[in-house]
Amino acid sequence: MPRQLGELEDAVMTRVWEWNRPVTVREVLEDLQRERSIAYTTVMTVLDNLHQKGWVRRRQEGRAYLYEAVSTRSAYSAALMNEAWSTSDNPAAALVAFFGMMSAEQREALRDAMRVVQLGGPDDDGERPGR
Repeated sequence: MPRQLGELEDAVMTRVWEWNRPVTVREVLEDLQRERSIAYTTVMTVLDNLHQKGWVRRRQEGRAYLYEAVSTRSAYSAALMNEAWSTSDNPAAALVAFFGMMSAEQREALRDAMRVVQLGGPDDDGERPGR
C-alpha cells in the first residue's frame, strides 16, 4: 500500500501526472522554480527516490534520464482513500463522515462512479458485460 507522498514529492509527481509524458529533471526544475528556489540536485534526488519507491520509471536518453509515472494520480488517490478506510475501527462510520464532507459535485461524481461499478463497467466494445 502506498504511503502518502511528501510535499516536494507531491509537487514533482503533480507535474509528471499533469504532463502525462516522459519528463527530464531540467523540465521539472524549471517549472518548480516558478514557485520556489530549488536546486537541480534536489529535483534529481526526488525523482531518483520516486523511482526507487516505484512511482516513476526511467530510461536513459543520452546523458539524461526521462521519467514517467507508473500509475495515475487517480489510482494514487484511490489507494490512499482505501488505506485510510480499511484501517478505520468503524469503516461504515468513516464512510458516513467522509460522505458528509463531500460537496454536491463530489456526491454526484460518487453516484456516477457507483453506477459504473454496479453495471460492471463497459467492455472494450462499449457494451456492458454479459451482453
